[in-house]
Amino acid sequence: MTRSPAITVRDLRVRRGGNLVLDRLSLEVAGGSVTGLLGPSGSGKSTLLRAIVGVQIVDAGEIVVLGRPAGSPELRSRVGYVTQAPSVYGDLTVRENLRYFGAILGVEAARIEEAIDEVDLRSQAGQRVDRLSGGQRARVSLATALLNRPELLVLDEPTVGLDPVLRRDLWALFHTLAEGGATLLVSSHVMDEAERCDWLLLLRGGDLLASLTPSELRERTGERDLEAAFLSLAESA
Repeated sequence: MTRSPAITVRDLRVRRGGNLVLDRLSLEVAGGSVTGLLGPSGSGKSTLLRAIVGVQIVDAGEIVVLGRPAGSPELRSRVGYVTQAPSVYGDLTVRENLRYFGAILGVEAARIEEAIDEVDLRSQAGQRVDRLSGGQRARVSLATALLNRPELLVLDEPTVGLDPVLRRDLWALFHTLAEGGATLLVSSHVMDEAERCDWLLLLRGGDLLASLTPSELRERTGERDLEAAFLSLAESA
């Protein structure tokens, strides 16, 4: 990893429901990169993301985000977070949701329209969110996170339920944002999305199996298919 880290995690330990989810986890996320956090369901991805954005109680360890401790008030305008469950209001239209969150963030009206276009919801802008598909609702949540052009975007499985064309377009948007200087940490349990990442963090059972590029994962395992490469790595751990 050659770029300065936007996120540094050292010896992180987290329990949820009395169970140890992450134990002495350490990793870095390079600034200006699209980093994939990949692993099967239950591997601790969402817990790690919650800890990074400062909404998860941790037992021990240190998390530094954009040079500040995770959860610091000054990070609120610099970090965008999209949860698995859409965090928008169902009884408002797409545009009304963005106007509401835009007013909180203090963004201009033109930026609201730009965010609608970035997530390809122009045709649905006047529709109530509770009448949209699951994938469309997820895109509304993403649009709210994009409103103030955050330096860091933390996205928890943002492409679940989306068709292949929209998934492709969103990954293209992620890379455009990174080229503009933003850092993206994107979780997924679908290994074919690993190909779209600059860097991979592979989790299993709360442990970091590897931190490497897709090409390095292939070289290490001798597998061309990334899902097979992940399974090979997990079995040899």
